[in-house]
Amino acid sequence: MNILILGSGGREHAFAWKIAQSPFCDELFVAPGNAGTADLATNLPVSYNDFEAVADTVLKNKIDLVIIGPEEPLVGGIVDFFRQRSDLNHVRLIGPDKAGAQLEGSKDFSKNFMQKYGIPTAASRTFTSETLEEGLSYLESHALPIVLKADGLAAGKGVIIAETLADAQEAMRDMLVGGKFGEAGNKVVVEQFLRGVELSVFVLSDGENYKILPEAKDYKRIGENDTGLNTGGMGAVSPVIFADSNFLRKVEEKVVKPTLAGLKSEGIKYVGFIFIGLMNVKSEPYVIEYNVRMGDPETEVVLPRIQSDLVTLLAATAKGTLQDVEMKISPQVAVTTVVVSGGYPDVYEKGKVIAEHRLDDVVVFHAGTTFNNNTEVVTNGGRVLAMTGIANSLENAVHKSQRAAHTVQFEGKYYRHDIGLDLIRYKD
Repeated sequence: MNILILGSGGREHAFAWKIAQSPFCDELFVAPGNAGTADLATNLPVSYNDFEAVADTVLKNKIDLVIIGPEEPLVGGIVDFFRQRSDLNHVRLIGPDKAGAQLEGSKDFSKNFMQKYGIPTAASRTFTSETLEEGLSYLESHALPIVLKADGLAAGKGVIIAETLADAQEAMRDMLVGGKFGEAGNKVVVEQFLRGVELSVFVLSDGENYKILPEAKDYKRIGENDTGLNTGGMGAVSPVIFADSNFLRKVEEKVVKPTLAGLKSEGIKYVGFIFIGLMNVKSEPYVIEYNVRMGDPETEVVLPRIQSDLVTLLAATAKGTLQDVEMKISPQVAVTTVVVSGGYPDVYEKGKVIAEHRLDDVVVFHAGTTFNNNTEVVTNGGRVLAMTGIANSLENAVHKSQRAAHTVQFEGKYYRHDIGLDLIRYKD
């Protein structure tokens, strides 16, 4: 079949890498893609938020299956757009419709959903500009630290953990009055701070059946020892040592099953990935957030551990026959270290030529890359490359990933040297 992946990051390169290995993929396209996907597929200069252009591309290239990587087109209703077009009814899509995408598109919706269906999560309240004074007063009685979340999509930057009341009140004013996150901050969800260890569990659903993919832990802060500003993710590890079989069984029973049952009760036929951000609090799972797509850089450690043919899994998902497909998971450990542009996540420069030395035992996923006029690979984003090492032990996987991050060169390069080290210490 002909397959189109929408997106341009490391997640989409990882999908292309895995899908290109399948004998069931005839032609592979990525829109818009990056310098890495160009080695595996045909990149198309199409914005994934331009639904008409995507539709034209699908028809022109006789696409059978579309994998929607980022959240914006899902929240914007690309699945609904396709369903409304009679000439696109034959095309299968991996991703929820607009109603299902509210799980990520609105923090307020997702919190109400969790409370309605008894899914363990932090206590919360939602405020708007009309209820600002009530919100500021509520903060005065709230235990510290205080978590404030912009309701809508904010490119991963809409969460603030305030250590003082003054900081929390300033953050609320900035969002509701100052427009800090634009429309995404028109509502602010104030949450109880959970103390525990964070991880993510990924579910693939065909609307009736599901498969639980390998879990992962990512590293969000720019600085080592989890210091500094939040980023889109500086690295990831899978599997996660503190998520044993007993804990994951609790996740399935207390989170996955009631989430899917709740979606059905809401009349939502959810087809695609659910990224469940969790906090392990004294061996009990609490949901921090839902995302309606795979994470980045988690995808770069999750997909390498799936031994089954990904196209077979995705085709069964789209057809509603996921129960008929077996999914095999590798026991090996995958670790990815993300190499970023100097200055990220604040101001950074693009167009830096990348000198990449190929390492046979590492998979390099491109995130923010493109070609310059001399057809050299250059930086084109904050997160540039994800270097994934796979090994039989966590220590060896960390070593491979870190060695690869050290080897690649471009002006201003930065990466964290401590990815996975906390899990090694946890094990010890």
